[in-house]
Amino acid sequence: MVPLTMNTLTTSLKRILFVLIVASLAFAGNVKAQDTTSTDGLEFTDIPTAADSLAAAKAEQKKDTVKKAAATTNTAVATPQDAQKTLWQIFIAGFLGGLIAVTMPCIYPMLPLTVSFFTKKAGSKAKGVSQSMIYGLSIIVIYVLLGMVVTLGFGSDALNSLSTNGIFNIFFFLMLVVFGISFLGAFEITLPSSLANKLDENSNKGGLAGIFFMAATLVVVSFSCTGPIIGTLLVDTASKGARLGPAIGMFGFSLALALPFTLFALFPSTLKSLPKSGGWLNSIKVILGFLELAFALKFLSNVDLAYHWNWFDREIFLSLWIAIFFLMGLYLIGKLKFSHDADLPYLSAPRTIIAIIVFAFVAYMVPGLWGAPLKSISAFLPPPATQDFYLSESSGAAAPAAAPKVSIGEKKYADLFTRVRIRGIDSWYDYEQALLVSKELKKPIMIDFTGWNCVNCRKMENDVWEDPQVFKRLRDDYILLQLYVDDKTDLKPNEVYKSDFSGKKITTLGAKWLDLEGSRFGANAQPYYVLLDSDGNLMNDANGQQIQPSGANFNIDSYIKFLDSGIAAYKNKK
Repeated sequence: MVPLTMNTLTTSLKRILFVLIVASLAFAGNVKAQDTTSTDGLEFTDIPTAADSLAAAKAEQKKDTVKKAAATTNTAVATPQDAQKTLWQIFIAGFLGGLIAVTMPCIYPMLPLTVSFFTKKAGSKAKGVSQSMIYGLSIIVIYVLLGMVVTLGFGSDALNSLSTNGIFNIFFFLMLVVFGISFLGAFEITLPSSLANKLDENSNKGGLAGIFFMAATLVVVSFSCTGPIIGTLLVDTASKGARLGPAIGMFGFSLALALPFTLFALFPSTLKSLPKSGGWLNSIKVILGFLELAFALKFLSNVDLAYHWNWFDREIFLSLWIAIFFLMGLYLIGKLKFSHDADLPYLSAPRTIIAIIVFAFVAYMVPGLWGAPLKSISAFLPPPATQDFYLSESSGAAAPAAAPKVSIGEKKYADLFTRVRIRGIDSWYDYEQALLVSKELKKPIMIDFTGWNCVNCRKMENDVWEDPQVFKRLRDDYILLQLYVDDKTDLKPNEVYKSDFSGKKITTLGAKWLDLEGSRFGANAQPYYVLLDSDGNLMNDANGQQIQPSGANFNIDSYIKFLDSGIAAYKNKK
């Protein structure tokens, strides 16, 4: 690689690029907003709130549901606000992806060429600027239309099921692996050259139509570089289930992609300060290839958990991530070279800093193979219970306690959730049984509406529940009822029924619990924590106010107050 002249601005720009690349590690949505599963098109049923016989429960089912739905109208999660947060996060992820795409070898060298074309062809600066703005707007329109096509093609119901659907997750895993290998230089993913030629011909028409087709030509020609980024973004946004997610993501992506063309048209003299094209452009592409491979593993883990394959454990996931990021570090210091890479005569300061961070990240992950919690990435990893080996049996904030003896009998569904059990806490997985246990042990119930693929659920379990004070309350003062709303286990034939609430058939365990969350509590977010008494009713605090359910709350002190309010309310009610 030819040495580059590094002035102050160049160094700053490269550091910004580094920040963007590292930020893409969070592309999978490691955010503090709640994960949501939309109730659109889902099948609902009514779950009785007392441990009566099945016959009696069925007789009173419809009346009971209507009363409870009316009584708990105000307990619903503010789903529109959660959706708004998610859309903002999707937009930001798309914007970051667009900024990274600008540095791709297919786009970056075209910046000065395109800007010069407009400024010279227009004849005046004002006209050149206006044409550049139309060019940028055309790029935005094209990509937003692509996002809308994805939504319309799959349909909102299909998008809502992507996060746990086995076929889609396997497809996404394979697609991201292909994208990653492409970025590593094995091959290029390109659109048909005939399409690019046709668009290029139309770009010569002049006027607004010509500028639009010129933008379309850029989109097609640069697809080999932008395709994997776009694909990853669409996969991430679609799997979140947000109806407008793909369009919002593409808007953020295209806005970041279009801005440089417009800004440099406004200030063409700044083009001289841009770093020259060189091997560093390809290095960014290769680094993104490694990140694509790492991101792909999350989708494979999703399928393994939801369908109980039980082979993609935490240490296997970690081993693959350690290998991927170690190879990335070797590449950054020039010890690993691909066929399309130029020689690396020396290490620049930004490259060295990135390499240090990557190797430090690898060192950070290694203790996780022996059970270290790795809280900063715990939301991405399979649950700790999938770990086969712990260096210390007493991992976690508190030592396990013996499960209290009850006369309920065999715990339902326990065999399905051994890989996500909370160490030291005797969790339950069936609503009816939890009510009986609550009455026998005289403890309130905390329902944890959770999911196999819920990122924030894992973050709450690893970052909040492991706090000694939180752990003690969950273990000693509550009956913890964990209901996995995305579990794919089929119900027994005699348990399958048509919901009085939605008129649809409930066939899986997860659909049953998601129905309970939606029909009883008017919510569709995970995690979602509900405090109930032994009769299945919401309780009132010391001021007589109903204790509202809580979503993800990473403030430990606030979460402890939430738990204490339920404990006090239960004692006062007795």
